[in-house]
Amino acid sequence: QVQLVESGGGSVQAGWSLRLSCAASGSIFSVDNMGWYRQAPGKQRELIAGIYSDGSTNYVDSVKGRFTISRDNAQNTVYLQMNSLKPEDTAVYICHAVVQPYYRDYHLDYWGQGTQVTVSS
Repeated sequence: QVQLVESGGGSVQAGWSLRLSCAASGSIFSVDNMGWYRQAPGKQRELIAGIYSDGSTNYVDSVKGRFTISRDNAQNTVYLQMNSLKPEDTAVYICHAVVQPYYRDYHLDYWGQGTQVTVSS
């Protein structure tokens, strides 16, 4: 079984920082793309930051210059460093990874449980 476990969420004041982490564990053969989504109340889930297997990244405009996604392939872990947090960043942040398990010939989508980030003004 493959699972993604997130950590690092919490409540902070505007302008402060948080770092989210998401570790994939289980019978993993390889991990392809990884990313972070978020869903705020009353809004659609959106991709905030993605990191491809070659290390390239992309960000939604609202977080460019403030958030940095990175990965540790040896640990099958993806991080999201969030600086200069704003109240509008308040959301549930959800980890996503494309993973090929052992005994499978293809990749599957896996999702974390979500971690709450609350930014107070």
